[in-house]
Amino acid sequence: MRLKDAAEITEACSGDALVLWGAQAMGPGVRAWALGEAVAVACPGLNRRDRITVRGEPGPVSTLVRQALEEVGPSYRVTGERALVEEVAARDTRLRVLGTFGWMDTPPGDPGPALTRPPEPGAGWLHATREEEVSALLARAAPTSWAVPGVPGVRRWAGIRGDDGHLVAVAAEAWSCPPVGFVAGVATAPALRGRGYGERVCRFALGELAAAHERVALMVDTGNHAAIALYERLGLRGRPLAAAGLDGA
Repeated sequence: MRLKDAAEITEACSGDALVLWGAQAMGPGVRAWALGEAVAVACPGLNRRDRITVRGEPGPVSTLVRQALEEVGPSYRVTGERALVEEVAARDTRLRVLGTFGWMDTPPGDPGPALTRPPEPGAGWLHATREEEVSALLARAAPTSWAVPGVPGVRRWAGIRGDDGHLVAVAAEAWSCPPVGFVAGVATAPALRGRGYGERVCRFALGELAAAHERVALMVDTGNHAAIALYERLGLRGRPLAAAGLDGA
C-alpha cells in the first residue's frame, strides 16, 4: 500500500522518530509504502544519501525494500535498526551491509530538564557570514563530518567562542522536519576538548530545536563513547542502526 501524506506515515509507523525523520514530512521526491505493520520510506538526499528508512518485521520489510528499489533505483541505501537491516540484507543477496552507527533521540514531547533550562551562556546561532570559520574548525576537528556549510539540508550553525574570540565548538541544524529536529556536525577544537565547550553548544542547539519540534535526534558513531555519554546526559537515548546498499551501486 502506498502512503500518501505525513499523517498516514505517522499512523503507520506509530510515531517512530527515525521513520518520521526519514519521511521528511513527505517533501519533494519522497515515497512511502506499508505492508501490515511494516513501513518503508524513500527520501532523496537525506543526510547526504538517498535513503530507504524501514521498520517492522524482516519478511514484509524485505518485500517493501524490493518494491521500493524497483521504483526509486539502485542509489538508495536501506537504513533502520541494525538487526532488521542485517536480516533484510541476508534475505536479499543483492544487498550488503555498508556500515553501522547509532541513532539517539528524546522521548516524544519530553526533552527533559537538561534541554529546557535557560540557554547556555556564550552559545548561539552564528550569522551565515561566519561559515568560513565553521569550515575551518571542521577541517581541524571533524574532517569527516557529514554536515558542512553549503551542503543541501544543512540549515544553520550554532557556535561558541573561547576567551580569545576564536570559534571553538559548533553544531548544525540539518535535515530537520516538523516532528523531528536534527543536529549534526558537532565538533570541538582538538586542543580544547574536555572543557565543556561541546556540551554547551550541543545543549543550546538541542534545546532550541526541542522548543520547536516534538523530538530532537542525531546520529553518532558507535565507538564515540564520549559523545554518547554527553548526549545521554542531555536526555537522549540510543539504538543501533545499520545501512545496506545494492552491490556495485
